[in-house]
Amino acid sequence: MKARVHVMLKAGVLDPQGEAVRHALGTLGFEGVEGVRQGKVIEIDLAGDDKAGAEGQVKAMCEKLLANTVIEKYDIEIV
Repeated sequence: MKARVHVMLKAGVLDPQGEAVRHALGTLGFEGVEGVRQGKVIEIDLAGDDKAGAEGQVKAMCEKLLANTVIEKYDIEIV
């Protein structure tokens, strides 16, 4: 089983990397880009087939290591 975790900065938190990408897109001629938020995707291979247990385990991973929950939010997808 595989888990996919999407981690993004919370709304209102400054995203300098996203702003740099937005600026670069404008420089390259892409007009109309008003904002960019950059995040990360983490894929985790898990043993077993218990989706509920896997989701709980991955949530604990996010809370303890994968996301800074003060400034980041995360979504878990079990595939």
